[in-house]
Amino acid sequence: MSTTDAPKKPRETDDVPVPATLRKSLKNRHIQLIALGGAIGTGLFYGSSESIALAGPSILLAYLIGGFAIFMIVRALSEMSVEDPKAGAFSYYATRYWSKRAGFISGWNYWFNYILVSMVELAVVGSFVNYWFPAIPTWVSAAVFLVLITAANLLGVSKFGEFEFWFAIIKIVAVIAMIIGGLAVIIFALPTASGIKASFANWFTVGGGFFPNGLMGHTDNGWTGLLMALVVVMFSFGGTELIGITAGETEDPKITIPRATNDIIWRILVFYIGALGVIMAVVPWNTIDGKSSPFVQIFDSVGIHAAAGILNFVCLTAVMSVYNSGLYANSRMLYSLAKQGNAPAYLGKLNSKGVPVAGVLTSAVITAIAVVVVFVWPEFAFNYLMSIATIAGIINWTMIMFTEMKFRKVVEAGGAPEDSNLAGKSGQEALDAIHFKLPFAKVTPWVVLVFLALVVVLMCFSASYRIAVIAGIIWLAILFVAYQITQAKK
Repeated sequence: MSTTDAPKKPRETDDVPVPATLRKSLKNRHIQLIALGGAIGTGLFYGSSESIALAGPSILLAYLIGGFAIFMIVRALSEMSVEDPKAGAFSYYATRYWSKRAGFISGWNYWFNYILVSMVELAVVGSFVNYWFPAIPTWVSAAVFLVLITAANLLGVSKFGEFEFWFAIIKIVAVIAMIIGGLAVIIFALPTASGIKASFANWFTVGGGFFPNGLMGHTDNGWTGLLMALVVVMFSFGGTELIGITAGETEDPKITIPRATNDIIWRILVFYIGALGVIMAVVPWNTIDGKSSPFVQIFDSVGIHAAAGILNFVCLTAVMSVYNSGLYANSRMLYSLAKQGNAPAYLGKLNSKGVPVAGVLTSAVITAIAVVVVFVWPEFAFNYLMSIATIAGIINWTMIMFTEMKFRKVVEAGGAPEDSNLAGKSGQEALDAIHFKLPFAKVTPWVVLVFLALVVVLMCFSASYRIAVIAGIIWLAILFVAYQITQAKK
């Protein structure tokens, strides 16, 4: 072997160590389904009741608008992931292309975000278990699934990939089956519990039509309408950015990441707009009460209770899937933060299977607080944790868009990673050589940032979300202070 053929050693740039010990064991099918699994969970199966109540059938437009924004966010992240695939994507890129402070804030915010998401998932897991076993306390269900998923994450990344693959397959098959079943109810005019004939015309004729609450309106219960529904919708899309997290453990990121990212469009069309559109054609939107998943209600409404039980199992699987993905993402984020010197060193250690065990167990222990929260404050568990998770997600997405713009400036200046096809290039030549470009990159980040700012403003109109905005500001201040303290000790 000549010296030119010798493998290059991992380099360190701008005090950002490149972790080289994680296993690149995730295959294309794993990445495809992990990305899907992270986005199809509580927000769709359970939280969609709230969004439907706010906007009625016009919620379909909210999912389309929010879906476009989240697609562009993931495209921005994937642009960086393809050229520089590293563990802890958000934190690493923010550190490498922006500043060490940005990496600290981005990484810890994302970890905090998924701790909250995990709490939300565990908060509702009991409602699905209670469908069959109403006597089981919700905190018991939360504790059991916390232990099971933590154990699964300790088996190695390939095993995690397999678990998530099959979790997602169950969800995909179930949603498609629900859509087909709902279409059958409509086509064959099967009787429903409401007495209203199943039809897509119900979008426009039931409970005030397609825009029953307009763009935005006020009732005795607070603000409603299409714009207010956008807040709930954006929570539903949390998890799609998992594509970037997996880049450091993917066999062929240049092929896998673009494919998984572009597939987001049909996922949104089928699994959100298609599924909820069929549900509201069969079950009048103003009868969706939120006491059970609207996916369960659609079968209960036509008397097919066995199918509803099966679908309830799928909802339970979806919750497990999202928590499984969240625990994976959090352990890798802590690992990356530790390698940057932004987290305790013990979090950067791997076991013989390439698993950051300390990161998995630390995240699981912190998430265990959810068991107490669910037991003591069941209403708070879903309402407030979801809203705080939403603002943490918005902070994360905002930093992705800013980091992408910083990334392009570094690439244009000739500072691209040495092991990418951009190495040695600068100026427009370097920008043109980016393998998976963000569409309309000069304008898109600003459009997305304005949209995210709008969502934050809308959150201020809701009591629970207003608290989340305040909590988000306080959280950012804590992160800034924490960074200064950690730097002062060095």
